[in-house]
Amino acid sequence: MGRDHLSNDEFFKRLADLFEYTRTKGHGSVYLVQKRMTFGTSITPPLAEKVADDPLWDTHPAEPLPVLIRAHNNKSTKKEGTDRKNIDKIELSTIVQPDDLDSFYAKYAEACKV
Repeated sequence: MGRDHLSNDEFFKRLADLFEYTRTKGHGSVYLVQKRMTFGTSITPPLAEKVADDPLWDTHPAEPLPVLIRAHNNKSTKKEGTDRKNIDKIELSTIVQPDDLDSFYAKYAEACKV
């Protein structure tokens, strides 16, 4: 799935819009997901003896890895007898480089408090 990722600043702007949109429509949730990115699957696992000594060998790579941040609402369908409307799913994503994580998480926390 080849999605275009937003810049960090654009992500925060659109995230604030998504929170406001969800708040004004009166129901719904915003889901926030973060995942460590990996590059390629060409990493060969170490020998069994090394894995026994360090079962989490893949959690400390030689180079710091970026983090993928996603936000989305749920798709909503109209229900009889309610004021709920059809709402399309809105999905946002950005990639945060390791050197930018501290400042990103500070802004992220502020955006989630609102």
